Amino acid sequence: MHTADVVIIGGGIVGSSIAYHLVAAGCKNVLVIERETAQGKGSTGKSMGGVRAQFSTPVNIQMSLYSIPFYASFEERLGYPCDYRPQGYLFCATNEKHMAYLRTNYEKQVAMGLKNVRLIGGDEIRGMFPQMRGDDIVGGSFCSTDGFVDPYSAMIGFMTWASDHGATLWKNATVTGISRGTGNFKIETARDAISTGTVVNCAGAWAAGIAKMAGIELPVEPLRRMLVPTEPFDQFPHTAPMIIDMSNGFHFRPESRGFLLAWNDPEETPGYKTDFEPSFVEKILMRAADRVPVFENVAVNPKRAWAGSYEMTPDHHPILGESPEVPGFFFANGFSGHGVMHAPATGKILSDLILTGKTDLIDASLLSFSRFAEGRTIHETAVL
Repeated sequence: MHTADVVIIGGGIVGSSIAYHLVAAGCKNVLVIERETAQGKGSTGKSMGGVRAQFSTPVNIQMSLYSIPFYASFEERLGYPCDYRPQGYLFCATNEKHMAYLRTNYEKQVAMGLKNVRLIGGDEIRGMFPQMRGDDIVGGSFCSTDGFVDPYSAMIGFMTWASDHGATLWKNATVTGISRGTGNFKIETARDAISTGTVVNCAGAWAAGIAKMAGIELPVEPLRRMLVPTEPFDQFPHTAPMIIDMSNGFHFRPESRGFLLAWNDPEETPGYKTDFEPSFVEKILMRAADRVPVFENVAVNPKRAWAGSYEMTPDHHPILGESPEVPGFFFANGFSGHGVMHAPATGKILSDLILTGKTDLIDASLLSFSRFAEGRTIHETAVL
């Protein structure tokens, strides 16, 4: 039987970042277990890749304030690219309520040390993007250090660096059972069994099933999110930021020679659905053409569109840290769509908690599993 100091279940971007941070902090005997034949087949490879610090809760802002500079210096730190493009996020408000919300968030963000965020007027937005229908835009919020990364590259960079410095990655190793002995876990996989004192659940949308093996009911459920890439299109600038239409949640960004279109369908119900629903194309193109009239001419090949899973918690915030009832079992789950952008901070927080029992990056009690039983859920409204 193999032994490891820390076993990470799930080799997506979150598990890979935790492996990197543990190894970088001197904990070499780390084993990452991935059930697929290759990494990134879960939510990581299906992500839109946006990174932003424009959140409404302090804990999310703090995680972004670590993660975005990390991505900006990723290549010099790790020697691998993550393709961070600071093209910004532009929230477009279409009523005073939205504007008041952006103003409140802006004040929080600035107070916490975000330097590059600013509130802008409707005229400025209309001037920046005359191709956009702006008659109802009253203003917005823009942050120039927000932008996009390539989630797959970042995941590979984290894991390759960790492997080069002592970590081990097992692919094709589905976890089939977790049992607890005296002070140790025995993890059964399709490949071999491992004994370890510390387990980290990084199973993404499948995290509840892993937790159940350890006797824990984890409130994480999958929610399908669909993304539609366009064919090459040059009637809107490719220097554009991620643009969010706050009237309906439609958002889009440049991607290769076209654009990537996204929208949260309010009719979507939780469950393991990763098939793309072709009728979604018409729904999203209607909203795209309404906000950007030139998108009436954009070509879309539904075969290139895809669906992935958000891993939702009841309060849309992740569950991070050690299980109160199963010592040695750690959670890094329930990112609710922010797993890629917060992967660097999550790696740092989990590595700190595993190795020292505390972290300075955030107030870890805010994201602890016990918040649900104690009625301390967090209200975040900026979920995309």
